Amino acid sequence: MRQDFNVEPPHIQNELCGAFRPGHFRGVATVVTKLFNIVQPDLACFGKKDYQQLHVIQAMIADLNSPIEIVPVDTGRAGDGLALSSRNGYLSAEERAEAPRLYRNLSMIRDGLMAGSQDYAALEQAARDDLAAAGWTVDYVEVRQADTLEIAHAGEKRLVVLAAARLGKTRLIDNIEVFR
Repeated sequence: MRQDFNVEPPHIQNELCGAFRPGHFRGVATVVTKLFNIVQPDLACFGKKDYQQLHVIQAMIADLNSPIEIVPVDTGRAGDGLALSSRNGYLSAEERAEAPRLYRNLSMIRDGLMAGSQDYAALEQAARDDLAAAGWTVDYVEVRQADTLEIAHAGEKRLVVLAAARLGKTRLIDNIEVFR
């Protein structure tokens, strides 16, 4: 009888992107663990664009006492702010012109936070409303603690604003770190 072993991340796998893609982060953690066991790298680079995936991998490496150094890589962006992604190729010309709205909304939240706003819910809702009014289907827009991805509370200094939304049939994700 065949048994498949998996690496099961903690609760964070069921939040944010994980709430919309059940089992995704279990698959990521399992595949990355197998890859690391085969290759045995000293370091591995992962993009910040998929912030939750980066967090899961960093936490997994720490929890499993792995000697691998995980190097976060800043998100590459087009001139209009759109995060570079293979998914952008699925956007129609009209959708591509609209896509930078996601980053503009994250930037709006960042600017509000840097100006001292403590009303995270209002900032999140304003972004969700703007995206929805432009025809997006919003999965989430949330302010979280940058280091743990736990729910952020007023006064915290290290934050990340994360968003996932569909434009047409294409699901886009993005984030902005806010260190104040």
